[in-house]
Amino acid sequence: MKKISPLPRKGIAGQLASAAVLIGSFGAADTALADEAAIQKKADAAACDPYKNYACLDDYLGKGFWHRLSRYYELEVGQSGSPSDPNAPSARRDDFPPAAQSSPPMPFTEWPYGGTTSLGVTRPNSVDSPLMTALADTELGKWMGDHNLQLYGWVNVGGNLSTSTVKPGGNAPAAYLYTPNTVQLDQAVLYLDRFPDTVQKDHVDWGMRISAIYGVDYRYTTAYGLASDQLLKDNKTKGYDFPMLYGEIYIPQVAQGLMLRFGRYISVPDIEAQLAPNNYMYTHSMTYTFDNYTNTGIQSSLAVDKNWILQLGLSVGTEAAPNHLSQTTTNPYPNVAGTVSGQVGYNPLYPGKTFKVDPGSMPSWTLCARWDSDDGKTDINACANGINKGTYGYNNLQWYGLTAYHAFDEHWHLSWEAYHLYQNNVPNSLNSDVQAIYAAGGSPFASQFMPYNAPNLAICRNATVLTCRAGATGTVAYLNYSPNPLDNFSIRPELFWDPQGQRTGVASHFANLAFGWQHWFSPQIEVRPELAYYHSFGAAAFNGNSNAGVAPNKSSELILSGDLIFHF
Repeated sequence: MKKISPLPRKGIAGQLASAAVLIGSFGAADTALADEAAIQKKADAAACDPYKNYACLDDYLGKGFWHRLSRYYELEVGQSGSPSDPNAPSARRDDFPPAAQSSPPMPFTEWPYGGTTSLGVTRPNSVDSPLMTALADTELGKWMGDHNLQLYGWVNVGGNLSTSTVKPGGNAPAAYLYTPNTVQLDQAVLYLDRFPDTVQKDHVDWGMRISAIYGVDYRYTTAYGLASDQLLKDNKTKGYDFPMLYGEIYIPQVAQGLMLRFGRYISVPDIEAQLAPNNYMYTHSMTYTFDNYTNTGIQSSLAVDKNWILQLGLSVGTEAAPNHLSQTTTNPYPNVAGTVSGQVGYNPLYPGKTFKVDPGSMPSWTLCARWDSDDGKTDINACANGINKGTYGYNNLQWYGLTAYHAFDEHWHLSWEAYHLYQNNVPNSLNSDVQAIYAAGGSPFASQFMPYNAPNLAICRNATVLTCRAGATGTVAYLNYSPNPLDNFSIRPELFWDPQGQRTGVASHFANLAFGWQHWFSPQIEVRPELAYYHSFGAAAFNGNSNAGVAPNKSSELILSGDLIFHF
């Protein structure tokens, strides 16, 4: 055996110095190895493509909230969806029809039906959110993930060039670009969601949504009685609202699944919706602009089988708050016994010493039936929404309508909607008694109670009648062509009849033709330029502002517009 010679003897100082050199050499080696490992990790992250290897996603994103956020936006640029986890459970039941569309480039994957989280095709934590991805390695993000909570939203900014010029409001009755020739914050929206698992069939699950919106578009979601003074008393250009505040209970053991929703929610029918990402185009059809927006109550949705969904709801009306169901106020101009038409004190519209704050707030029914074909290419949805006595109220619309969808192939599809709506006993703006009653404050919608944006009166057939039924009929279609997963082109023809002018303020019928392009830079960033032409056949309807006493003076308008939606 080879003998190892001992180190030469030194003093204590010398021995310590030698030991330090030896330890230092090991430390330097460890540092070099650590640096080499860090460099290799960075190289591996740079070479990682989570779309090809999902397992390396976390390495690609790295550490730190802002770093992960920016890296995720960067990762999704040019992509039509988020990276897919091959080990994730199926996102829909095997026996249900396939997804109708892909998003991007469409604003939905299932043919739209409201009042429920989509049945049979929804998993928790299913929103592709850069914010939640950035939070995922924090304690808050882990806690939210464990409890199936997601916080996300978007900012939507738009602008337009219009042949109308009155500011504000001159583009109306065209909507969602209220003021001509301007750039505006349409909506900044924040959601806190928990989706119930509607794919599984073995346990009852629950969900919820708390939403907040700020921007110009708050005027299209406002319900009378919920933060409504911003619009109805102050007429603010921008304001806030909470368009969805609800909880859900999902019971999979009833037929193919029963969902119960409680709270405030978007009205069940329609192709379009108030929230920007849920629409093909930046602007909205007049058909959508003047119908039901939100209900507050209980909405049930039953999947009878894979093709049929039935819905039954009970609400307090349309754009109505529960506190107005029985709330009354003093009538400044009650009917005086013995008076007749034309005399002071004559008020047959609201004769009592008090009247309801909103006479249209009352128990109301919604009933819908939806059929979806086996191949998912055809869908028909018939609805009656907000049905009650139809008493004239803030927005007590009796809505009966139909939506239908058909995909011709992977590039072309058609969406179509038609409805009729009405209110009963709407005061006649041509009648001199009605004019006197309103001037004296003898109506819950007189300017003393609602100085701005009060519901319109009716333009009845003649001035002798005190009230009449005011109805409107609309039909709109979207013909869509999608050449690739990041682009869609839409043509929107529309006809809208408003014979009593209660919806638009002008007794007329209208035509609208719009062309739009939706382009996605990524699943998080979308732009929607469009060109729209509106025409009124009965009277001048554009370039006015009723709140400012400016009468419309144009029978048509042309609007070039566009917006940007930035998701987070």
